[in-house]
Amino acid sequence: MNNLTTLQNSTKLTLEWYDYTIFSIIFAVSTSAGLYYGCLGTKQKTINGYLLGNKRMNALPIALSVAVGHFAAITMMVVPADVYKYGAFQWLGCISMFLLVILSVYIYFPVFFNLQLASAYEYLEKRFDKKTKLLASTLYLLCEFIFLAVIAYTPSLALSTSTGIHVHLISSTTCAICVFYTAIGELQTVVWTDLFQYAVIIVALLTVSIVGTISSGGFVSVWEEALKGDRLNIFDFDPNPTKRDSFWTYFFGYTAHFTNYISLTQSGLQKFLALPTFRESVWSVIYVAVCLSIVYTFVVFIGLLMYAQYSKCDPFISKKIQRHEQILPYYIMDVAAHVPGVSGCFLVALFCASLSTISSSLNGLSGVIYKDFLYKFLNENIKEQTVTTILKLITALCGIAIIGLVLIMQHLGDIVPLATSVAAMSQGPSMGMFTLGVLFPKANSEGAFYGAIGGFIFTASIGLPLKFYNLEKKFSYPSKPLSVENCSVSNQTGFEFQQINNSVVHSSTSSPYFATEKKRTEEELPPFIFRISHFYHTLLGALVTVVLGLVISYFTNKGDSITDKTLLTPLVHKFVPHKSDKREMQTLVKHNK
Repeated sequence: MNNLTTLQNSTKLTLEWYDYTIFSIIFAVSTSAGLYYGCLGTKQKTINGYLLGNKRMNALPIALSVAVGHFAAITMMVVPADVYKYGAFQWLGCISMFLLVILSVYIYFPVFFNLQLASAYEYLEKRFDKKTKLLASTLYLLCEFIFLAVIAYTPSLALSTSTGIHVHLISSTTCAICVFYTAIGELQTVVWTDLFQYAVIIVALLTVSIVGTISSGGFVSVWEEALKGDRLNIFDFDPNPTKRDSFWTYFFGYTAHFTNYISLTQSGLQKFLALPTFRESVWSVIYVAVCLSIVYTFVVFIGLLMYAQYSKCDPFISKKIQRHEQILPYYIMDVAAHVPGVSGCFLVALFCASLSTISSSLNGLSGVIYKDFLYKFLNENIKEQTVTTILKLITALCGIAIIGLVLIMQHLGDIVPLATSVAAMSQGPSMGMFTLGVLFPKANSEGAFYGAIGGFIFTASIGLPLKFYNLEKKFSYPSKPLSVENCSVSNQTGFEFQQINNSVVHSSTSSPYFATEKKRTEEELPPFIFRISHFYHTLLGALVTVVLGLVISYFTNKGDSITDKTLLTPLVHKFVPHKSDKREMQTLVKHNK
């Protein structure tokens, strides 16, 4: 028991009065923004104002808001640890960002921007039918609520460890602040607080990078150590899909993930639609790619800094930490404990990432729940001001639901990564439905609906067994070499550490994210399909949805495949039968009467 207490203390970040001052300033600014836009600024009394800011937003603030809203605290914790153990492959995500721009600008955005819908999933009702829209909306809600509970829990646990304040009190306070400034101030508050929080995150990452570089003897020293440890060998073009990391897993898999998460979910697409012109939406998504690439470059570099620091004595193998996920807080305590404010700055950055993600998602959730689930039950003549009140109430209820889920998360242990995987299973089918709608004129409602169900079942059938094999340690991915050659026999945590004969090892760990593969024969390994890298799961789910959807559409088509061009991306307009032009003209005439 004493060993466990000592181990927990080894990763503890001690906060001083100036750290709490930084926290107070961050929360005060976020709350003040809500008060200004909700009470003193231009009050939004319409659904268009609440969800889209009356389409008066600018490209750069929207881009920064989208970027920080999709850069969660989990990313700040996990990516550096991932780079430390598996190499700098995560930086290839920067390439995915710019592929996201191409897909969004040329395929998806032209359709959504022309339709100008308050809910992204309304498109699926216009293109297919109501049940398809409700399926997509349900998948989105499932994904968001589980994901947001994890997002709220992660930094709260870190701060609880540092201060002794109960994790539930911290997570409840965080959610309450998000609900307050999101509900009172609406989209404009979310955007401008995100802008402020992005600046805080960049300052924190820059500070940790500078302190870490100095501690490691300079950039050249860090780079040379990373080269020696094989952390920079990231351009692996092996097409084997069972490899955890390769150029192709990021080129295809990460691109599908980011495209769906940023451009095809309500929390992202809603902000792009708040811009007044399509041109500004194009520039905004380009800015998003740049902003996220900057952040990913920082967190990848911090991972390399950690490797330079511990290349000769891995903290996990030497039992200074319990899991490799703890290595970033341990590293900050190790190299920056003598620099006032760095520990607090790091925790503040975690909270800023969480606040931005939660606030963006709350605003998106309120729009989806209202437009896709409640709207049909309300009076058609309901006042716009009453609608905004309902949206604020939905935002508050969503915040309460997230707090409740956080209470459950504490007792799930290693099921937390399993829960996030279940949420991720909705991404592939959702992307598949949108792709069917905008790219394939002959796809019908039956194909989209049952194709998505098939895509969800397929993704679940490979994702859940993979997690099971990881948890049972029947399959895991090999890490890059880890060394203990410079570890002392008795380490600072009080544990007795016996020198390992081979000082360069591939460690084993209890974490499903960082478990490593023991050598097994092909017969002892799980079937091939269960070993496919999890980075491909969103892409595979989308592909199965599209292929199955097209097959079902072919056999159920009753002449209903002709679609208005407004529901299709311009890239396929020339493939639409001329009858579509006639129907489109009839629709335009009808609306102009």
